[in-house]
Amino acid sequence: MTGLTLGIAAIGSIFVVLLSPVYGLIAYVAVLTWYPGNMTAKVGTVDFSASRIVAMVMIVSLLVRPGQLRKFRLILLDKLVIVFFVCQILAGIITAPILSEFLINRAGAVFDLVLPYFAVRLTLIEKQQYLKFLKYLLIIASPLALLGLCEAVTGYNVFSPLHKYAAWGDTGEYIPGMRFGFHRARVSFPVHIHFGLFFAMTGALCAGLFRSVRTNKWIYMGAMGILGMGVFASMSSGPVLAAFVSCVFIVFFNYRHYWKPALISVVALCSIVEIASNRHFYDVMGDFTMDSRTAWYRSRLMDVAFFEGGMKGHWLTGYGYGVDPKWSEKIDRRDHTDIVNHYLLILSRFGLVGFLPFFAANIVALKNLLKALRMAALESDKWLVWCLMAGMLGLGGVFFTTSLFGQPRTIYYMMLGFCGAMPSLIIRERPIPVQNRTRRRAQVSQKKDVPVGVTGSDR
Repeated sequence: MTGLTLGIAAIGSIFVVLLSPVYGLIAYVAVLTWYPGNMTAKVGTVDFSASRIVAMVMIVSLLVRPGQLRKFRLILLDKLVIVFFVCQILAGIITAPILSEFLINRAGAVFDLVLPYFAVRLTLIEKQQYLKFLKYLLIIASPLALLGLCEAVTGYNVFSPLHKYAAWGDTGEYIPGMRFGFHRARVSFPVHIHFGLFFAMTGALCAGLFRSVRTNKWIYMGAMGILGMGVFASMSSGPVLAAFVSCVFIVFFNYRHYWKPALISVVALCSIVEIASNRHFYDVMGDFTMDSRTAWYRSRLMDVAFFEGGMKGHWLTGYGYGVDPKWSEKIDRRDHTDIVNHYLLILSRFGLVGFLPFFAANIVALKNLLKALRMAALESDKWLVWCLMAGMLGLGGVFFTTSLFGQPRTIYYMMLGFCGAMPSLIIRERPIPVQNRTRRRAQVSQKKDVPVGVTGSDR
């Protein structure tokens, strides 16, 4: 399937080169989500997926586009993303069993994560570009969700004929899992959890369009409902958790001035559960998921890592990329440790050397959104920022239940890019204050009343 992969990459690259930057970003997301990432063209020792090729073309196109680079300003979040990857390499040099394989893996991650992040930062200059991106994201995601719903009902995956050509992952006959009488859809994604998570993420982002859509409101609402079907089609608790957290936060928009009592209430509730129960609060929350057994595994994973010496001797640089920490020996005795927690995944691989810049990048991203929220003068702008914040918080919650890879991981780094761009987008869209507008109108009126040739002293 090398020819097909290169053909898809060529089509995406043509769109990137010929169209404006925001449409290039849209074309990249279309290739990323609609073409399986494990369908690759091998160049030397590196597997190039279609999205990696388009990402490379997109960055080069942005760098050579006249005037595009002059509009870019390096901010703290940009530096932290770079530092995060540098720290991964530093930790890996110490811990990686085979250094060459580790460096090849991180080189691939640069194409999947760093390039899309900086493509967003270089592209988004005006708020209208962001709104346009969200509109096309909704168009890209909606039919994908419908395919997922069909797979959930019938069990047929339209991409299943391609599985035998995959560079990694499932290379045999595709057999979807079952839950509650439905098939667990994944369509073009590596696993069903990440398929549903993609729609939880895009749903929160596209909710930001609600106050900007002037016509065809019902079409927009229908498309948002279809994204909800995509979350359902995965039949997974993780996407439902992300969507739930995001929705609760979005609903809280009109009551956001009460954030302190709300935060105190959540902390108090968790503390009461810790004191009154013989289980941790996150363990109790697992009773409300689709499968309490998998929830138990996730809470037990945190217990072993943090309270039973799981990270002992490895706090600084971790166990190494691809190294099993053997925590399953204290959990369920399976032959490997399934680290279904993105925070723990980074900590176990790269230790605090990698985890601290990752955590700092997320904190700075949220601070950028709070800054944009304070600067926004229009209610629609506040709503736009609020929905992006909802998506980030939903992801922050689901990181406790699943580790990211594949398409959602790339979308997450693009969301970090949105967070970095948002304050400048809001600044450029700030309206002229009413008093200034009144003064400007008066000045224009005075100029219109002055006859031609009359000087200031004559007036």
